[in-house]
Amino acid sequence: MKILVTGCAGLIGSNFCRYILQHNPDIEIIGVDDLSGGYLDNVPKEIQFIHGNLTNKIDQQKIESFFPVDYIFHFAAYAAEGLSPFIRQFNYSSNVIATAFLINCGIKYNVKRFVFTSSMAVYGDQQVPFDETMVPKPIDPYGIAKYACEMDLHCAYIQHGMEYCIIRPHNVYGPLQNVWDPYRNVLGIWMLQCLENKPMTIYGDGQQTRSFSYIDDILPCLWNAAVYDKAKNQIVNLGSIDYISLNDANKIVAQITGYNNVSYKEPRHEVKHAWCTHQKSVDILDYNEKISLENGLSIMWEWLQKTPQRNRKYWTHYELNNDIYSYWKHT
Repeated sequence: MKILVTGCAGLIGSNFCRYILQHNPDIEIIGVDDLSGGYLDNVPKEIQFIHGNLTNKIDQQKIESFFPVDYIFHFAAYAAEGLSPFIRQFNYSSNVIATAFLINCGIKYNVKRFVFTSSMAVYGDQQVPFDETMVPKPIDPYGIAKYACEMDLHCAYIQHGMEYCIIRPHNVYGPLQNVWDPYRNVLGIWMLQCLENKPMTIYGDGQQTRSFSYIDDILPCLWNAAVYDKAKNQIVNLGSIDYISLNDANKIVAQITGYNNVSYKEPRHEVKHAWCTHQKSVDILDYNEKISLENGLSIMWEWLQKTPQRNRKYWTHYELNNDIYSYWKHT
C-alpha cells in the first residue's frame, strides 16, 4: 500500500507519518511539503520526501510521478485564519488551488479515498456547539477557502466517484508544532513568549471560547477516516469534547511555564465562541480523548524547552493593509 501525505513537515502531517510508521510499517509513505510552515527535521527519514509546492507546475509534475497511491491525506494549508483577510490571493492559492490539483490526481489515478482536513472556520459565527448538519457560513477568506474545497470534494464524488472524508479539527496542538509563526497557533505563541520572557498576548477580552485537541488523540481517527467504510463521504468534527475560554487556557499555560505576564491587545475580526459536537467522531472514527489540556500542554512545554530555537517568520508585505491590526503593522 502507498499513501500520499501533504504537509508532512507540519504538526499533523509529521506526527501522522510517525503514527503510520509505528502501526503500519509496511505502508509506503510519500510526503510532500514546501517547508514554508514546517521544518525538514520534523520529516521522518523513513518516508519518501518531496520538497515541493502544490501550486507550482514543475513540483506538481514531480508529485504526480509518484502516483498511483491508495489514499491521499491532505494536511497542507496555511491556517492563519485571522491573517487571511489581508492575504486573500495567497490564502486561496495555497488552499483552494493546491487542493484542486490533488483532487485532479485523485480522480485521474482512482484513489480509494481522499482525506481532507478542513476547519471549524467553515461554521462562522453560528450557535455553539457547531454540528455537522449546520450549513457553513464562514466569515473570513480562510473559512471560505476550506468550504470551497469541501464542496469540490463532494462534486468530485458525484461526477467521478472519488470517495472522501472531510475532517474539521479543533485547534490541534502538541510537539512539532510551528510555535514560531506569530499569526497562528495561540497556545504555541504563548509558550514561545514565555520562553522569551515576553508578555503573553490576548486579542480582545479573552472571553472567546475554543476547544483544543492534543495531536496524539486524533491520529488514529485520521487513519480510520481513510479505511472505515462508515467514514465514506462523511464530514466529521474531530477534537476535544471540552471547551475553555482563552483567559482560562492562558492560566493553564502560566501555571505550567511559571510565567504569568499577560498583555491584552485590540480585538480582531473573529468568531467569539467556537466549539463543536463530538459524538459523530466517536461513532464513525472511534475518537477517544486520552490527554487533558493540562497534560498535553505539559508535554508540549517539555518538548519546546528541548527544541532548537528557530527564526520567526513575519510577513514583510501584506496584500492589503486596510484595517490591519496594530500588532501586525510594519514599523
